[in-house]
Parts: sequence; structure tokens; C-alpha cells
Amino acid sequence: MDLLLWRHAEAVDGSPDHARELTERGQRQAQKVAAWLDQRRPKKLRVLVSPTVRTRQTATAFSDSFEVVPTLGPDGNVADLLAATGWPDSGTACLVVGHQPALGRMAALLLSGVEADWTIKKGALWWFSNRVRDGETQTVLRAVIPSDLV
Repeated sequence: MDLLLWRHAEAVDGSPDHARELTERGQRQAQKVAAWLDQRRPKKLRVLVSPTVRTRQTATAFSDSFEVVPTLGPDGNVADLLAATGWPDSGTACLVVGHQPALGRMAALLLSGVEADWTIKKGALWWFSNRVRDGETQTVLRAVIPSDLV
């Protein structure tokens, strides 16, 4: 299974939190990462998005076809991510457009086996794969793409 974690791009400050829109810089960040991903995307890719405006705007830079999942909102956690994506057993690649701290904690869990407060930069994409080698399940970090390096 491929699991892609994409933190929403830069958004304006303010409230209500769920209505915050991307800044012009955030729109450029989302477009850059979306263009990179479009050239490399898994053939069958399920796109799951938090219900906030900024995550939906980030996802729209890549695709208009996505599923809004309420549990992936700013208050979501690793258990919510695991339940929504079906990691590691789902047969379909999954892209999650979401928030800190859940995305960073998920990345930490996948790479170290323990949830920790890791930070995923705004607009960045982390791509993981799961495989079995010699009877052992392994998580592979395929890419980390910060928006300022694409």
C-alpha cells in the first residue's frame, strides 16, 4: 500500500479555523506539489481530505475528485488516520490532505514505531509504502517533498 500524507498549504490567520483559506503563497505551494505528484501518482489513488477550507483548496490543486472525511479535521489523531486509510492493509493507494499534529505523529509512528511530535511543513508531502520482505512487514519512506524545493 502507498500512503501519502500532504499537509495543507499556507493559510490566512483568523477564525473560524475551519473557514481559513489559502494565501497566494499557499496556492502556489499547493500547485507546485500537485504538479510533482501528478507526474508520479499511483494509478489508483483514493484522496481523503479534512473538511476545512484550506485542505479542500490544497487538494483541489491536484484533483477535484476527493472524499471529505470529518474525522481528518484539525482535531483528528493517528487512530483516525489509520481508520480512514486502512493502513497498511488497504489494496488502494491513499492520499490524505490534513493537519498537524496528526500527520506528523503518523509519520513518526510509521518510521519509528512510536507516535511523536514530528512536524510536517505546510504544503509538504510525505510518501510511504508498505511491503513484506523475508516475512517481515516494512515501511518505506519513498519521498519527502517540501513545496519550496519543487
